[in-house]
Amino acid sequence: MNLKRTFGAILTVLGIIGLIYTGIGVINHSGQATTLVVVGIIAVVFFFTGISLVRTTKDEV
Repeated sequence: MNLKRTFGAILTVLGIIGLIYTGIGVINHSGQATTLVVVGIIAVVFFFTGISLVRTTKDEV
């Protein structure tokens, strides 16, 4: 099992969860706007970093 690929998958899942949380917060108008913006930005960074790690890591035997 490749550690970078596993870490990338975990970051991707955390990013998706953060984006869903932000989307629900925006739709329900719950929470402060600053909190939602910060969580949304962190979620986007996690998501794209995780996708990049999964894509660029080469499989080795």
